Amino acid sequence: MNGEAFLSLLQFSDGLFPAGSYAHSFGLETYASDGTIRDAEGVERFLLSYLEGSVAPTDAVAALASRKTAALSNRAASVEECAVIDHRLDAMKPSSELRDASRQMGRQVLRTAAHLGGPFASQGLAAELFDAVEKGQTPGHHAMAFGVVGAALGWPETEMARAYLYSSCAGLVAASLRLLSLGQLAGQRILWAVAPSIARLAEEVQGKDMADIWSFAPGIEIAAMRHATLDARLFRS
Repeated sequence: MNGEAFLSLLQFSDGLFPAGSYAHSFGLETYASDGTIRDAEGVERFLLSYLEGSVAPTDAVAALASRKTAALSNRAASVEECAVIDHRLDAMKPSSELRDASRQMGRQVLRTAAHLGGPFASQGLAAELFDAVEKGQTPGHHAMAFGVVGAALGWPETEMARAYLYSSCAGLVAASLRLLSLGQLAGQRILWAVAPSIARLAEEVQGKDMADIWSFAPGIEIAAMRHATLDARLFRS
């Protein structure tokens, strides 16, 4: 992986990237509010469930499929196939809060990429998909957008999957620090503890495509649905 590709992967998976992940807890706030999750151990269990049952088998696989699709020489076919992946992701997210969060983040990724120039200017797929999202022709989910960007910037599939999974966890750890009485050291310990699972899952999703996609995280999905009824909310999901 060359230096420029590595730096761009860091940029797009960084917590400072303006995708809006900081505004979402993906159901974690519900568990913290009702006392189900109270400490670092609870956050770690939540992350592992989220990774194993949703992010890896659904979003990471879709990101890899989108990367392959975006690399097609036929632009029209790439746009059409990315839209198919995008709509499949939409159907795989039964909670409206989780669905809307993924859409918002994906839209911001495409919007930012479309304005960066460089490889995006020559390829143009990110801008075309952003336009399709703005016109309501495709939802614009985060995993699809991340894969499209990965194709333009030459991210290797394994490294891209690792970064996607790690970024998903880092965002939730940051949310947990605002929801619970946890310090920064506890947050780093959580990330350190889940790192082997991230590495393993990133390897497991290699070579898979949309025919292999699945999701089973009913507890998290129900928590996300219940989130809308909380008396006070810090996060949007």
